[in-house]
Amino acid sequence: MFFQQVVHADLGCASYVIASSSGEALVVDPRWEIEPYLDIAADHGFTISRVVETHNHADHVSGHGKLAAQTGARILVHEAADVEFDHVSLRDGDVIDMGDVRVHVIHTPGHRPEHIALAVEDVTRGAEPWLILTGDSLFVGDVARPDLAVDGQEGARLLFDSLHSKLLVLPEFAAVYPAHVAGSLCGRVSSEVLSTTLGYEKRYNHALEIHDRDGFVQYMNENLPQRPPNMARIVRENRGHLRTVEAELVRLDVEGAAAAEAAGAVPLDVRATDEYLQGHVPRSIHVSVSGPQFGTRAGFVLPGDAAIMIVARDEAEARRALTSLRVVAFENVAGWVAFSEWKVAGKPVASIRDAEPHDVATSGSVLLDVREPSEWAEGMAPGAIGIPYREVGARSGEIPNGATVAVTCQSGGRSAIAASLLERAGFANVTNVAGGMTAWSAAGLPVSG
Repeated sequence: MFFQQVVHADLGCASYVIASSSGEALVVDPRWEIEPYLDIAADHGFTISRVVETHNHADHVSGHGKLAAQTGARILVHEAADVEFDHVSLRDGDVIDMGDVRVHVIHTPGHRPEHIALAVEDVTRGAEPWLILTGDSLFVGDVARPDLAVDGQEGARLLFDSLHSKLLVLPEFAAVYPAHVAGSLCGRVSSEVLSTTLGYEKRYNHALEIHDRDGFVQYMNENLPQRPPNMARIVRENRGHLRTVEAELVRLDVEGAAAAEAAGAVPLDVRATDEYLQGHVPRSIHVSVSGPQFGTRAGFVLPGDAAIMIVARDEAEARRALTSLRVVAFENVAGWVAFSEWKVAGKPVASIRDAEPHDVATSGSVLLDVREPSEWAEGMAPGAIGIPYREVGARSGEIPNGATVAVTCQSGGRSAIAASLLERAGFANVTNVAGGMTAWSAAGLPVSG
């Protein structure tokens, strides 16, 4: 048996290639960019004959349509998936026979009603599962959040039953490979470890230590993170007609960019954070495509119904942003403009000062901490207002009108995003705390908590 994990680090998503000695291969939960699967197949002489989806949504738009178009593979989904494209329906207990590899379908609702896990058996070695692809049911050190597709109480009840009656009864030696690792929004996944074993999780995964169904339901619905606002669009994309082509990248000249903005397009500055702070298109939203979790962060702060105008250093950076936006279901991109051309043309330019922690502490500024609540519990600057970066646009009214605002996170990336949202909301005096709370603490400034 051949087995390979393919990780999309920006989104924390994992997909898989499984092949038998006959050269027949299937891909599980493919990402939008299908080149890794095509390269693996070409390198090993495999024929990709099937694409299996464990559920309708992950943190990304699926590449199943592109893979099917390129390889002729059939797409297999659970019968409850309610998809619009041609497919093969799977049911609990079905077996995908690939000769010396057998893939057993296990219906595991909870995260989503159509969710399945796959127990993979190499018959040349034994008649028990060697690997379990758990999708979004069981992660490394965590289980899936229950509230993205159904009511959280209902989802948690279904997930408890799926875990205890379907997955935890499998051999403890079986290796577990989830659909998500650190960086995903489909759970509270924080582990950078890419796989585990069923036995280890049974012993050390806190959610699995709760054997009372009602207690599990209560635990799973405590402190759930905000629902990603673009999740419904991702589900529609993955259930709808197959997408097989990349979006076109349109280059805008300066006048075309100004016209696009005047018509309602939202400028998205994807350059490095230091470049953005030094100068940018006024009222542009900033998320650096070279920073971590670009797709996730853009999904939280961009308005879902507006056209987007990418502001980039060059075409390569703009193309990377376009693809990453497509992956998280932002299709309405008006084009891109080079910031250097915007500046040379004499168009308006704004900037945000990067301030040292000591200067901020003595400035009288309102300090806005845009980290997550779990990070606040580890210590905040005295008197700081806490609003997670992703909520700053909607909650800017909680900040005193006309105040000079200094924005901090842990190291500076999220604070720059939040500073851009404040500028867009009309705050004229915004600074970014250089180095964030890491630099604040290193400077010996007070921290409460």
